[in-house]
Amino acid sequence: MTNNQPNLILELTFQFSLDIIEFCEVLEVKRKYVIANQLLKSGTSIGANAREAQGAESRADFVHKLKIAA
Repeated sequence: MTNNQPNLILELTFQFSLDIIEFCEVLEVKRKYVIANQLLKSGTSIGANAREAQGAESRADFVHKLKIAA
């Protein structure tokens, strides 16, 4: 069965990732390379983990993957 409704969590985490990328560019201009790199990795992984949870093999797996994102 196909669900045509928008997924608010995926939309918000994707927008958050885009905002993180933009902010990291500002940090790099200010030569804050270490914090920019760490923030980029951790900030964009939230959406990646939420999207991965959509393909979970079970309800327990889904919850586990969302807890990682949290």
